[in-house]
Amino acid sequence: MRGMTFAFARLHHVQLAIPAGGEDECRAFWGGVLGMTELEKPPVLAARGGCWFAGGGLEVHLGVEQDFAPARKAHPGILVDDLRGLAGTLDAAGVEVTWDDEFPGHDRFYAADPFGNRLEFLEPR
Repeated sequence: MRGMTFAFARLHHVQLAIPAGGEDECRAFWGGVLGMTELEKPPVLAARGGCWFAGGGLEVHLGVEQDFAPARKAHPGILVDDLRGLAGTLDAAGVEVTWDDEFPGHDRFYAADPFGNRLEFLEPR
């Protein structure tokens, strides 16, 4: 469009909702199973609960939502190197992996976080 002076640089983070008190389960999954590093939240945001994680250029923010309901359709699509290795790691942790071959040029599967939020992991073929 004419007159546009901006350009998108990259995605900063994805936020997923969690129930109140779910931070320890987030730490076990995002930090323990997936090996991401927990980030310190700014004090004004830490007071709201939740937690943030980073790894491989990706940030995931987990925010407490009153009347929480998991996102079963909306989801982040996360590119992965060694998708089958990740699938094995999740399987070993008791996380169900559902393979799907309908995304052109990619291998992919779906899984869920401890609260039922849908996660898509994919790797270019």
